[in-house]
Amino acid sequence: MNNELHKKIHHLIQSHNIIVFMKGNKLMPMCSFSNTVIQILNKFNIDYHTINVSDNNILKNEIKRYSQWATIPQVYINGKFIGGADIIMDLYKTSKLHELLEKSTSS
Repeated sequence: MNNELHKKIHHLIQSHNIIVFMKGNKLMPMCSFSNTVIQILNKFNIDYHTINVSDNNILKNEIKRYSQWATIPQVYINGKFIGGADIIMDLYKTSKLHELLEKSTSS
């Protein structure tokens, strides 16, 4: 792992309560999985940060190594890796995402 990039990723994750590493950005997701995550997060009227990995293959590969998760998007809440689009969808359907986001915005 690129040590400098690892530190940058760690800093980004720690600097934002909710951060999404994705293809595109919150205004223009560039894949259906990233779009799914954005549509779900937007339902909550919360502040969250996105990082576009589409134009940076090194960052895209490093975030996958960092999380040990092979796909994009990747969602982190309060510094903890939560998962990708399927997991966010499952958490949303079971209202567990509501709980995670409430804790995140109240901290």
